[in-house]
Amino acid sequence: MRLTHGLAVWTMVGCTALWSMAGVVTRHLEQARSFEVTFWRSFFTVASLLVILPLWQGRSVWSRLPLRSRYFWYSGICWSVMFTAFMVALTLTAVANVLITMAVGPLLTALITRVFLGHRLPARTWVAIALAGIGIAWMYGSQLSLGDPNFLIGSLVALCVPIAGSVQWTLTQKSQSEGQSLDLVPSVMLGALMSTLLTLPMSMPFQASAHDVGLLALLGLFQLAIPCALSVVCARVLKAPEVALLALLEIVFGIALAWWGANEAPQLSVLFGGALVLGALLLNEWLGWSQNNV
Repeated sequence: MRLTHGLAVWTMVGCTALWSMAGVVTRHLEQARSFEVTFWRSFFTVASLLVILPLWQGRSVWSRLPLRSRYFWYSGICWSVMFTAFMVALTLTAVANVLITMAVGPLLTALITRVFLGHRLPARTWVAIALAGIGIAWMYGSQLSLGDPNFLIGSLVALCVPIAGSVQWTLTQKSQSEGQSLDLVPSVMLGALMSTLLTLPMSMPFQASAHDVGLLALLGLFQLAIPCALSVVCARVLKAPEVALLALLEIVFGIALAWWGANEAPQLSVLFGGALVLGALLLNEWLGWSQNNV
């Protein structure tokens, strides 16, 4: 499955919209808490991909798993960290706090690809990263002023997400540059399986109601399985920092959904910072499109 650059961009936008569901859905859980939330979401992600992958790539997908590739296992670890840390962080602090912390992804990705892959980024991407950084700092500062006792712990847990995400996108680029036509989509399922096994002992005894399990099943399919698999396909076409910048749209969508669906109203400074981040994304994509169509 190979996408054009434009279609990859719009597919990533759709992925971020689906990813952003997690915050508002989590706020409507009745009894499930912390690691149990992560367990059920990861469990249903595995179940969903067990159905999706054979339908998408044929029954032979299991015989084609790149089990001997270190990239496959590294990628699975990255997905596992992202799946686990994100949901745990959401149970510790506000949706906006988690999403803002995750927004350091482009900065980390640019640094990692520059150091380990030697990528030279165009000036427009550096400008977009700088503008996004200003918006993030503006939002982050406003949250620090609130004095949330769980803010620091929740933010540190959430920080694991962009670190793992930056390594994930860079690994995808690295495997492609080495001429290895690896299908890393199954690594999403591997990551979910690792997350399921990791959080199972810490989830006992189960407390989730049938209502909670239903919502977490919804997240497993539509918030993780489908968009994460598609994002791996997009990463084959888009550069790693470009993927990370597009992923920042999850901040805007996620805060808006939490505000609308769970009454977690952000401060005006958060809205201003989010608008600056979105503006940076649009500027980068528009300039890139213009240069490619001259």
